[in-house]
Amino acid sequence: MNDDALARIAAALERIAPPPPAPVDWRAAPAYWWDGTGARAVPVLDALPLARLLGIEAQKVALRDLCQRLATGAAAHDVLLWGARGMGKSALVRACVADVQAAHPGKLALVQLAPGALASFPALIAELAAQPRAFLLFIDDLGFGADARAEMLALRSLLEGGVMPRPAHVRVAVTANRRGIIAREDWSAAMHERDERDDALALADRFGLTLGFHPADKDTYLAIVAAYAEPAGLAFAAEEAMAFARARGNLSGRTALQFVTELAGRAGRAL
Repeated sequence: MNDDALARIAAALERIAPPPPAPVDWRAAPAYWWDGTGARAVPVLDALPLARLLGIEAQKVALRDLCQRLATGAAAHDVLLWGARGMGKSALVRACVADVQAAHPGKLALVQLAPGALASFPALIAELAAQPRAFLLFIDDLGFGADARAEMLALRSLLEGGVMPRPAHVRVAVTANRRGIIAREDWSAAMHERDERDDALALADRFGLTLGFHPADKDTYLAIVAAYAEPAGLAFAAEEAMAFARARGNLSGRTALQFVTELAGRAGRAL
């Protein structure tokens, strides 16, 4: 095959190939999704109003203040939100960012990392370093144990810094369901569990702010149910709400929302 034929084939392939994706505009969207190779803008940040998140008042104040600092250029910590499942850790991150965005338009964006994307942190930091706004990098439901050890070590490396310093306008928020992540006395002495404990504690020590989330009691759970049900005009019986929670073995904000979703579905309404 001569050079002209090869050139024609190459030109034809180039014509039918999809165009390369346009570079993401890091100033345009309230949130982004980072998959390890690139970013996708999220035009609307899915977030509840802060007032709708009940039973975590101290956590709301602390995280809202941190996001405010980050957006306004003040010194801000990395933050670890740990504890009971379904008690609003992820929802609180989104709600605080959205609330600060409303107060300071264009000053702060949320960047959620896809599972397995921690190894690409240096590339992400390089993209964000020169941007004229602040970013909260969001790692949801960080795993622990042998399978997740490489990601934990990568995150530790990011948090403690290195030859490429992390810019002050980029901070990290991590959620983890392991309730004992920062409780030194709750671990057994088995060798593999000691290794897991040491990894988890070494990681937890690198966060300037740690916020614990605990299971709701009955009164808090019912208050959360009411906070979701009342704006939708849905009446409910406390006994039925408790029976719904007992069937799932969990008094939490997530269970409360699931119960109200069931009520709305039965009534033929949207939430």
